[in-house]
Amino acid sequence: MHPIEIEIVEAQQSEEKMEALIKKYEAFILSAAAQISRRHITKSDDEWSIAFYDAVRSFDQGRGSFISYAKLIIKSRLIDYFRSERHSHDQISIDLVPENEMKVEQRGMDIKYEIQALEEVVKSYGFSYLDLIEGSPKARKTKDDCKKSIRFMLSSQLLTADMKHSKLLPVKKIEENTKVPRKIIERHRKYIVTAVEILTGDYPHLSEYLAYVKEDDDK
Repeated sequence: MHPIEIEIVEAQQSEEKMEALIKKYEAFILSAAAQISRRHITKSDDEWSIAFYDAVRSFDQGRGSFISYAKLIIKSRLIDYFRSERHSHDQISIDLVPENEMKVEQRGMDIKYEIQALEEVVKSYGFSYLDLIEGSPKARKTKDDCKKSIRFMLSSQLLTADMKHSKLLPVKKIEENTKVPRKIIERHRKYIVTAVEILTGDYPHLSEYLAYVKEDDDK
């Protein structure tokens, strides 16, 4: 189970955990609420956390990505909220703000949120998201070797689960099954680990930057 799903299960069973979860993801909540409201939202606004609370309460693993699901719930709840409160000014402003500008701004906020969430995950492996700059492959051959390593990890749920539990990359198994040199795997361990976490986690925007991993080798 992904870390955010564990947090959600705990929040569903405890009001204290729910409050802690809302506080942790307040940047995402404010960003999603602002997208629908078409105005700046602060924690003093009534609508800032009501929908997120509902999203956590009603979420289960079968619904897919929690981030995507939460956005849908926030949108639905806020539209109902505006209608019930008769916020005519806010409803008019929705039509006045160019939709393409809002999408660009929202995408930037979503990526920022995903990076923040990922930063917490990679810390458990003993490195920072910024460390990836040094570990990212530059040469085409090295990138292909990393691709093979990542795809091998993704081919086995047992391997990925063990990596997430032990916080160790199975370098020897990767080397034996992909024929990628051990020194390449070890040198780019942080990149491989992070790629596996992204592609098996709740990071729809960051996953786009790793689309090459799933591409056919002849492309």
